[in-house]
Amino acid sequence: MADHAERFLAMLAAERGAAANTLAAYRRDLAAAAEELGDLAAADGDALAGLGEAWDGLAASSLARRCSALRQFYGFLVDEGLRADDPSGSLPKPRTRRPLPRLLSHEEVERFLTTAEAEAASERSDAVRLLTLLELLYGSGLRATELVSLPLAAVPRDAPFLHVTGKGGQQRMVPVSGRARPVLSRWLAVRRGNSKFLFPSSGESGHLTRVRLFQLLRALAVRAGIDPTRVSPHVLRHAFATHLLEGGADLRVLQMLLGHADIATTQIYTHVDSARLVALVNARHPLARG
Repeated sequence: MADHAERFLAMLAAERGAAANTLAAYRRDLAAAAEELGDLAAADGDALAGLGEAWDGLAASSLARRCSALRQFYGFLVDEGLRADDPSGSLPKPRTRRPLPRLLSHEEVERFLTTAEAEAASERSDAVRLLTLLELLYGSGLRATELVSLPLAAVPRDAPFLHVTGKGGQQRMVPVSGRARPVLSRWLAVRRGNSKFLFPSSGESGHLTRVRLFQLLRALAVRAGIDPTRVSPHVLRHAFATHLLEGGADLRVLQMLLGHADIATTQIYTHVDSARLVALVNARHPLARG
């Protein structure tokens, strides 16, 4: 099994650009299945069906992830001619529901930005940096890691785009909003040092950390009168996506902007928008008042 598994993982890395953490997760899932079944390449449908009972204590999401890894593994074996049949149809089919993302309202985001703008009026470098981080999180929908690790070279002089390297090393171009561009220019004017990163750490050998970004946003939330437990870099990314969808953005465009490999990941925002519409009907429809 080890040889087949390593060939499968090598395919994921080469053909799909899977990241190191993704490959490690697949390896763990295949190893867990091998502990129950022995030689995975020789396992039949009855053996795979028994995994539901063997893994009964797992959360539905964990069970779904393991079954997904096995389905892809057996699909690979069939594609490579290493098996004539695909027994993965016998795997358990756990029902999982992705939780709806936490959201900030338009008014809360506006308070966030207004507070950051007022503080940045002093032109203190730390305040301008925070405003720039906030504008790029909400205005461009970047992931926290993508934002803090942006190289200085990712910011072209004239084009209103950032060159972003996302999950799995996938690259995309992300537009910088009209209001974020002058803020970014202000940050470049007060930024000090020769670091290769747009947001260098205090030691300038690396970049601002995700943890520090999280701390800065929560502290700003307190100053803006917003519950800090509801705020994180990812919440602002969710706000970017949800507010764009509310404004009529196409789901495929949103997928490209967010850097989602699978549009099914992007479709979570259609549920968020539907929930908003239901709340609107319940609040505004004449019959709701009864």
